Formats: sequence, structure tokens, C-alpha cells
Amino acid sequence: MGLWSFVKDAGKSLLGSKAEAATLPDEQALKQEVAGLGLDTTGVDIKVEGDKVVVKGAAVSPEVKEKIILAVGNVEGVAAVEADADGDEPVFHTVVKGDTLSAIAKKTLGNANRYPEIFEANKPMLTHPDKIYPGQVLRIPQK
Repeated sequence: MGLWSFVKDAGKSLLGSKAEAATLPDEQALKQEVAGLGLDTTGVDIKVEGDKVVVKGAAVSPEVKEKIILAVGNVEGVAAVEADADGDEPVFHTVVKGDTLSAIAKKTLGNANRYPEIFEANKPMLTHPDKIYPGQVLRIPQK
């Protein structure tokens, strides 16, 4: 099983108040978040263990499994996601202040002009190439 770290205080808040957001959302809220993004969770089970989320089972594809990992990991309160990779080990990048998709593409893919590949690999979590934030974890496509 792989274990990926996330920035616990960054990410989408699924709970109302800041005090509530200090706690990890329950499994049902995480499943609703994943479903709301249109990701197929057939064959996948999501469990909460402290500030860690465990994703078990075989997803419909390795790409969908990686997106599920990111969808639950980029939620406020989640410090780590543990999951078996469905295929090759996924490559993720944690956004730092000043990062752009172009800069990330240059660093991870060797060419800044390949930023649309990162944008596409992170849909539907990303809705615009300029809307990334420090602490967010992104999928880096491997071809």
C-alpha cells in the first residue's frame, strides 16, 4: 500500500464552520465529495482512520483511482491517504506558493508548454489552469 501525505489545513472544507473543519469529515461526506466530482467509485471503499483516509479496492481504471486519492486527500482535515495503486505508482506534486501549472510542468515533465496535460489529468478537481493553491496535491500524468 502506498501512503501519500497531504497538507491537513489546506483543501476544500466539507464542513460548515472553521471549528468543524478542524475534524476530518466522515466517510459519507468524502464519498459524496467524490461522487459530486463525477468519479466512479465502483469497487472502491473509503474509510476514515484518524486523520488518514484509506482507499481500498480496484477502481474502474488506475487514473480514476488516482483521482479518488486526490479528491479525498485535498479535503481540509486529511493528512494522508493510504491506497493500493492500480498499476504504476502514481506521481503527485504538492503546490507551493508561487507555483503555476507551467512551472510544475517544466519541473516534472521537462517542458512548461505541457501544462495542459497536468490540467487535464486533474479534471474535474481543477476547473481552470490558474486556480491552484499552496498545499494542493496534483496528479502528474506519466506517458
